[in-house]
Amino acid sequence: MKELLQALTPGERDWRIAAQLDPKRLPAHIAIIMDGNGRWARQRNLPRIMGHKAGVTAVRTTVETCAQLGLEALTLYAFSVENWKRPRHEIEGLWRLLRFYLRNELSNLMRNDIQLVAVGRLESLPDLVQRELQSVMDKTAANRGMRLNLAINYGGRTELIDAVNALLENARLEGNLDALEVTEEGISNHLYTTGLKDPDLLIRTSGEMRLSNFLLWQIAYAELYVTDTLWPDFKRTDLLEAIFDFQNRERRFGGLTLGGILPGESATCLVDEEVLELPLA
Repeated sequence: MKELLQALTPGERDWRIAAQLDPKRLPAHIAIIMDGNGRWARQRNLPRIMGHKAGVTAVRTTVETCAQLGLEALTLYAFSVENWKRPRHEIEGLWRLLRFYLRNELSNLMRNDIQLVAVGRLESLPDLVQRELQSVMDKTAANRGMRLNLAINYGGRTELIDAVNALLENARLEGNLDALEVTEEGISNHLYTTGLKDPDLLIRTSGEMRLSNFLLWQIAYAELYVTDTLWPDFKRTDLLEAIFDFQNRERRFGGLTLGGILPGESATCLVDEEVLELPLA
């Protein structure tokens, strides 16, 4: 948190929002559905791949800001198992863009002490992509700052299938298949994100009100934040506003609490005698 404030200019909007955040109530883990690249390109009469290329800047800003805030984990939905249905030229363009990102962002990952981990059915990715991913994962494995999860060839349902199959295989190898009892703990221990806290906050850009098969198990109690902003236009301000909104919600986890801000209300903060009002999603 202190690192972010030091990187910002006092008085500017990002600094004023960040200064209002409670460092003790930051989400430990944020997950983001990065949506709207295609629409961004279409609005500008550009090929869809140009929208994905423009979205790289938003990825860089978001990753760096989350690291500066001191978050434990950030999970980005980069490519779903359903995305294989897209035109071949677009998919191949995405792989080229991913390899470009990995090569060019390695120095930033190292400087910010970020560990990169790819999650999903990686064995189905092109060999060049697998090698590039593995290389960056190996080089950042010793980093102890934020963990950046790239969900690639990922689906929430396939993750659950893989977790249950892993449970069955382990029980078979141990000779305990007949006594196997499937539990929440057992499934959690075999998810791609095992060892991480579940996301506290799920952000979706472009205004779509759906989960798109993303982290279905892990987001059971996550706070949802949807913005109409298209992913290439997603700035640090948008991220900070989402976190500010998160901190002004009551998280009950099925229980009851008193007080707080009602849905649909707005939260205000006072910075240098100026009232800054942020709408709550």
